[in-house]
Amino acid sequence: MAADIKTRHVLLWAIFIGGMCLLPFVTTPGTLRTIIFANYLAIFAMSWDFLTGRTGYVSFGHPFLIGIGAYASAILSYRYGVPVAISIPLAVIITMIGGTLFFLPALRIRGSYFALVTLAFMELMYQLVQVIRPDITGGTRGMSGIQTITSGAFNNFYLSFALMAVIAVILWTLTRTRLGTALSAIGMNEESVRGSGLDTTKLKLFAFMVSACVAGIGGAFYVHYLGSIAPRNLFDINFLFTIIVAALIGGASTVVGPMAGAFFLTFLLEYLRPWLPGSERYFVYGAIALVLYMYQPKGLYQIIVDSLGIGKSRNKQEAAGDSAA
Repeated sequence: MAADIKTRHVLLWAIFIGGMCLLPFVTTPGTLRTIIFANYLAIFAMSWDFLTGRTGYVSFGHPFLIGIGAYASAILSYRYGVPVAISIPLAVIITMIGGTLFFLPALRIRGSYFALVTLAFMELMYQLVQVIRPDITGGTRGMSGIQTITSGAFNNFYLSFALMAVIAVILWTLTRTRLGTALSAIGMNEESVRGSGLDTTKLKLFAFMVSACVAGIGGAFYVHYLGSIAPRNLFDINFLFTIIVAALIGGASTVVGPMAGAFFLTFLLEYLRPWLPGSERYFVYGAIALVLYMYQPKGLYQIIVDSLGIGKSRNKQEAAGDSAA
């Protein structure tokens, strides 16, 4: 039975990837551009969820990590002429190192204190990029004319989707290892995990490093898709909450959930734009997200699982195991 469920998971991943690969041939360039933003939002949401959804440490400073990756690659390529193929890996390394130096002390605290500290880091980053060496960071205006990796909705769709798919499969695989189980156990009861002899600080650091790595990759590729960067957009509170809401309504502590939530929110905001062109649409999507979360606290992921019958198969397997015992 376990092998059947695993085979079904692999099959569903294959169907999803195959269907997405065919999408550019049956939709418009405008819709493709919307999907590109959904792909990047999915990367950011998966990154946030791997830390918060697994360990229970709620981070309000994720744009801080995304910003390090984006600014590092933009500055290296735009100011110093470093090839993009080199600037992006360097930006990811800088994100992991810089993020660790700031966040490692915060990993020793928990709850609202951790959330407030991470929020302070995001605000700090927002202020620093505006006042320290504006000739390099672009100050309040940011930078434009940044080199893009490829052009056109068709090519950018495949690039962003390939990036999202590879990250999703890697994270999905990680969550099914003993290490992923230990991280989830921290979110349920950290004291019990510590009492079992495991080093929870190292486990949390690993979760943060993976989260920072994914955020750095997403931020670096995102800035080279946009071709510009501005602190007021990257460190906007709406951007932060969009990432968090995407992960929560999609289904926290999963991989498919943040992806589903990212696509749901992106298209919802896009369809609300003609009627609510301003920030009012964020209030509407917040209300819709709240209703959906109240209807199904486990998010869109659980709705997908129930509709595909995966949950029933899993319950039958557990029941069979109980009967055998």
